[in-house]
Amino acid sequence: MNSDWKQHEIVIVGAGLAGLFLALKLSPIPVTIVTSAPLGKGASSSWAQGGIAAAIETGDTAFAHAMDTINAGAGIVNAHIAHILTSQAAARVADLLSYGTPFDRNLEGDLLLSREAAHSARRVVRVKGDRAGGAIMKALVSAVRAKPNIQIIEGYTAKKLATKNKAIKGVHCWSSKGQHLFLPARKVVLAAGGIGALYKITTNPKQANGEALAMAARAGVFLADTEFVQFHPTAINANTDPAPLATEALRGEGATLINKSGERFMAKLHEDAELAPRDIVARAVFRENIEGRGAFLDCREAIGADFKTHFPSVYKKCRDAGIDPLNEPIPVAPAAHFHMGGIHTDAFGRTTLNGLWACGEVASTGAHGANRLASNSLLEAVIFAARVAEDLARNSSFTHMPKRRKKDLYQELENVKTAIRAPQRKDIKEMRELMDRYVGIERSEQGLTLALQRLTELAYKHQDHLTMSNMLTTARIITISAAMRKESRGGHYRTDFLKPDAKWAHRSFISLEQAERAAAQLLNNQKA
Repeated sequence: MNSDWKQHEIVIVGAGLAGLFLALKLSPIPVTIVTSAPLGKGASSSWAQGGIAAAIETGDTAFAHAMDTINAGAGIVNAHIAHILTSQAAARVADLLSYGTPFDRNLEGDLLLSREAAHSARRVVRVKGDRAGGAIMKALVSAVRAKPNIQIIEGYTAKKLATKNKAIKGVHCWSSKGQHLFLPARKVVLAAGGIGALYKITTNPKQANGEALAMAARAGVFLADTEFVQFHPTAINANTDPAPLATEALRGEGATLINKSGERFMAKLHEDAELAPRDIVARAVFRENIEGRGAFLDCREAIGADFKTHFPSVYKKCRDAGIDPLNEPIPVAPAAHFHMGGIHTDAFGRTTLNGLWACGEVASTGAHGANRLASNSLLEAVIFAARVAEDLARNSSFTHMPKRRKKDLYQELENVKTAIRAPQRKDIKEMRELMDRYVGIERSEQGLTLALQRLTELAYKHQDHLTMSNMLTTARIITISAAMRKESRGGHYRTDFLKPDAKWAHRSFISLEQAERAAAQLLNNQKA
């Protein structure tokens, strides 16, 4: 047995695309993955429909892809990060192919490419039209399970980081039954997904509830760009939670957005019509719905009878909701989909806490700015997971594999239930409704202040409940960041500050301490 296991163990929190890809890239270094759901289940990555963007077609370039990324990000993308993202895309697609991902090919064996909104070329690789996420995850799960260096702990959710002398010492986790698990580690990587489930209408699974951001913030780590939440324009409006997604690839193939009168409303709002940047399309769909005209995705002419075979996942979701997309338009509404903000990291996933890295949606690298370019999310996950692996391996002292014995990997304490008991459903419901109404597609100081006041009251009520406290911490940080940015830019739209302001043409960075001070000041000003 390697006596240094506990000292040197790397713990990855999360088993979505970023976490699994990172573990594979670290091989043969020993690593432990902790995940709340069975491996491959419950991760937002599995639900991704569009695919992965990469400039691999003749005539396309990584530079053009980077420029599309920068343009979509509304003036605050970190250009250096964008060029890293796009220049390494082809290599990461090759990695995924090597792990067995069955990307679509033509009869000549070349990868099939589709075009999505705000891309200047066809550069999105897919699987069976709309099954990229699930297919990629299936391939990676199989590869991970075959690696003897990867220890998998399922059924536990990380809720608190252990630190000492401004450095990571491990992770506290709990099972749904209240069992407490402490994983000692000198190196921890948070790859725990996004924040969509904080909103009433979302395309994300319930596990995407922002707890990892709160964990990092409570440990003193800086967050970045938290006000920027992307709302997917075309969630299927069928009163389901989560909302099924009608992939952007449908619009890439020519599907149009119409209202009840059959009018193509995007054609008069933007030169790219349905392929305009997501924030513009989302607000247009939102406005059509709330003003009573309705919003529908019409695939009848562009996709027609090919729908079942080209987009089988969306077709099934439509049929499950009683919609026949071959013969009728699909009712759609915007839904919280992706967080451009998150834990502030550098180009190698390092956070502001020694020993803590982050990658995937939970991280904010600066690649997306105020508005993510379509199909750059899965790309970002694999690009920066590989870079985190490179950074960890560069400084690793591992020379051989230790034997794996459960008792040496973690300490387990029974029946610690107070911090993990189920939150009151009515309070979760209220939180999600507040976020949707006041911190959603359209925002204003009055609405943000109302939301912050009630979220603060809920936070005080649940201060001894770790799960709810984490969720409310993240919700409050997003809200106060949105209140502080007094302009409209990308996914952040203020009805009281309708235009971008040059003074705000930069990323935002915030600690929990700073957020609390700003929240107190805003609420005190409201009382005055």
